[in-house]
Amino acid sequence: MDIDWNAEGDRCVALLASLLRIPTVNRGTGEEGDGGETPAAELLADFLRESNVEPRLFTRTKGRSCLVARVKGTGEKPPILLNAHLDVVEADASRWEHPPFAGEIHDGYLWGRGAIDMKHMAAMSACVLSLLARGAQHQHGKLDRDVIFAAVADEEAGCADGSLFLVDEHPDEVRAEYTLGEVGGFSLHLFGRTFYPIQVAEKGVCWVRATFEGNPGHGSLPDPNSAVVRMAEAIAKLAHTRLPMHPTPAVTSFLRALAERLPLPQRGALSLLAVPAVAGAILDHLVADPDQRRTFGALLSNTATPTIVRAGSKVNVIPGRASVDIDGRLLPGQSEAAFLDELRSVLGKDATLEVLRSLPPVETTSISPLFDHLGKTIRRHAPEAVPIPFVIPGFTDAKAYARLGSTCYGFAPVRFDPAHKDVVFSRMYHGHNERIPVAGLRWGLQVIYEAVAGFASSVARTAWTRAEAIG
Repeated sequence: MDIDWNAEGDRCVALLASLLRIPTVNRGTGEEGDGGETPAAELLADFLRESNVEPRLFTRTKGRSCLVARVKGTGEKPPILLNAHLDVVEADASRWEHPPFAGEIHDGYLWGRGAIDMKHMAAMSACVLSLLARGAQHQHGKLDRDVIFAAVADEEAGCADGSLFLVDEHPDEVRAEYTLGEVGGFSLHLFGRTFYPIQVAEKGVCWVRATFEGNPGHGSLPDPNSAVVRMAEAIAKLAHTRLPMHPTPAVTSFLRALAERLPLPQRGALSLLAVPAVAGAILDHLVADPDQRRTFGALLSNTATPTIVRAGSKVNVIPGRASVDIDGRLLPGQSEAAFLDELRSVLGKDATLEVLRSLPPVETTSISPLFDHLGKTIRRHAPEAVPIPFVIPGFTDAKAYARLGSTCYGFAPVRFDPAHKDVVFSRMYHGHNERIPVAGLRWGLQVIYEAVAGFASSVARTAWTRAEAIG
């Protein structure tokens, strides 16, 4: 079967637009129906059935279904899993140039909450399975491993109704040697070069509630030692304090891969970021771009971001208790106990810390046949590309699949136009005006299809040796 990439690209764009019109907002309440991913899962199921792929829906909480579909191979090798989450974060429509749940195309971009995070991967993965089911793999030979697609709920609030539910209660449905998910495969334009990060590690989660106690009183008599004031002072200190640097092997490898391909002085500055004694000064004085400064800083230390503040119920009463919820992220190799010690050193001994949710870091190796294959596939479609291993400061569904022993890579390819400097991958995540370049989505569909079909097929796969692996 010859593939008409114009037609397949049209199908993928239309499918993503339809997914974007379903407001699967996850507000993190844990209540029945929050997220409402079932209509999106059913839409994907209908799409797959058109190609004679019969998916299964699994539901832990009403209204929050996960879809799992499979195209079977010979079974000679274990499966490869494609994963995407269907839930999205909230969107303030008043701050968007175009409606966040309309799925409209403007100026070459498909707009909508979830366009990058990460319904585009759901659309591309469904299209890959459709192509494989319709016989497109014949140009690569027979599939010698199953290709599985999981479209899951609840990633934005910790995965309990999604990938963790599947792994805990339906492990055989998603058990795979390798998993491809977010975040990676996107074009990253730095210092005149184009890099394509492939995620090999992600930080852990430690969500903490810090509580401050004080004497209640009347609002007409200000108390500089009240719980609210001490909490506010602690939050301000936390905002301006960089936690200790802990450069990990994965981050050091990422920085080295960047530095090797850049001119001086950028090469020297990036190399020094791996040295804790000077990394802070490099970030503060030599990294001019604030987005880059925040990103590199988050890769070099544990982070603690205050997000939710609670205190009082009446305007004229000084409350005796105030609390702040903190989004903590831990580098690979860092423990929860060590992070809490770092947090106490900033907040002070008066703060009582309660761990609300904890998920471990995930780290794998870039020395594998799949990582090498992904890099080669990207370079076929973007000869100027430099694939590099990457660490993300957030978390993904990889935390669940790693429990089953899967080697997880972030690879949801999309190409951005370097001339459009206001549209970059990192700003699209959870930001206003989230959108994906239509041409970049079409490019990504072809890349991920060739990556999956080539790796899962019995011919047209290049030999791999450890020496060929990308850094």
